[in-house]
Amino acid sequence: MSNTGGNKYQYLAALSVNIITISYGAFCGWPSSSFLELTSDASPLDTGPLTKQDQGWVAAYICLGGLFGTILFAWLADKVGRKRSILWMAVPNLVGWIIIPYARNPTHLIIARFIGGAAGGGCFAVIPIYIAELASESVRGVLGTFLVLTCNVGVLLAFVLGYFFDYATVSWIVSTLTFLFVGCFWFMPETPQYLAKVKKVKEAEYSLRYYRNIRANPAKELSEDLQQELQKLKGTEKTDVDAGDDEDEEADGVTWADFAETKTRKAFLIGLGLISFNQLCGCFAMLNYTAVIFEEAGASLPSTVAAIIVGAIQLMGTYVSTLLVERLGRKVLLLVSAVGIGLGQSAMGVHSYLQMMGYHVESFSWVPIAGFSFMLFVAACGLLSLPFLVISEILPPKIRGTANMILMSVLWLISTCVIKMMPIFTASLGMHGTVFMFASLSFSAALFIAIFVPETKGKTVEALLASL
Repeated sequence: MSNTGGNKYQYLAALSVNIITISYGAFCGWPSSSFLELTSDASPLDTGPLTKQDQGWVAAYICLGGLFGTILFAWLADKVGRKRSILWMAVPNLVGWIIIPYARNPTHLIIARFIGGAAGGGCFAVIPIYIAELASESVRGVLGTFLVLTCNVGVLLAFVLGYFFDYATVSWIVSTLTFLFVGCFWFMPETPQYLAKVKKVKEAEYSLRYYRNIRANPAKELSEDLQQELQKLKGTEKTDVDAGDDEDEEADGVTWADFAETKTRKAFLIGLGLISFNQLCGCFAMLNYTAVIFEEAGASLPSTVAAIIVGAIQLMGTYVSTLLVERLGRKVLLLVSAVGIGLGQSAMGVHSYLQMMGYHVESFSWVPIAGFSFMLFVAACGLLSLPFLVISEILPPKIRGTANMILMSVLWLISTCVIKMMPIFTASLGMHGTVFMFASLSFSAALFIAIFVPETKGKTVEALLASL
């Protein structure tokens, strides 16, 4: 794109909207350090220390809250707009943090996790759509990676704060991010595509000019690309008006017939595959076993320090993804990531199997730590961070909200099942069998990406659908 405008307001919008994602990331990382305090004899809960079963439910309910939030906020995004839907996420986000310091039993913590998880579900359902609809093609990839990048910033923030403060103080500190989010994001315009969809073309044109930093320029000075964008927005309104009698059918309703078109169905199934492998690769579930993996390897690090190291590795991986996504493309990063995850897990599985068989592997105690760290790094570079971006890019605008809601709901269901099944897997298959299972799924993900996933870098939705 030419230099007529600029991307600074797009970056500002992406940073502002993802402040709430930092808060949600801290919500994800909160149990790592807080469970040490809540399971100790000095637990502040009236019911005493948390049991293993209580810990499982407190950890898992964030996923069920995410499922509820996905459905609610994706519905709101189509009814009241992307911006208002995202602003409403501040309510459950704040309430979730405020409940934690006053919790007196596991039920209170479960309620807090469910409510806070609802805000997270909204983040992953609506923010990728918001970014895809406002970003120009040259920076869409970079801005799309901010979602997982800022989430990992929040995870690391929770780990670091948990090292220095008790769990209640951490809650009060992180809750201030909600007010910062509202204060920064309040002034951002609605996305041009949504405004055009609801026939507010003048507002859509203003929004487009704002995000391209060309508000004061007359139309004749706009680049050809920007003029085409404006024409596309105006064409959207014209099509809607010409539809006339079909308005009831087209206005809000997304029907199964919209998914029946061959290319649309392919795009949806590609998204379903990416979302499924995002969780089935096991990286998110294995994070819960960080302390166990470090302990089995003979590491003498305290679990809180180990968690901070893991959080830093994830953050570095996501940052690398941000740097490379517009250089190497989405498909290359996804493919390298899936293969790398499988290799890291294979190394861990071999070490665990040899240890179980009684071989002397003490001199190779670094292998599981190196494999685990490598797995997290390459996962953050691609398979854990990019599916949300690719999905928002390949889905047609009409079904984008509904399809994204369905896909994110599938993500939360799979996530809940995998986390709750991990103890069963390790008990029946052993740690080595469980890790080998995840490795086989990671290599399957690589095969799926190589065959079915298109490169989306620098392409419009129309061009992507035409290539399917």
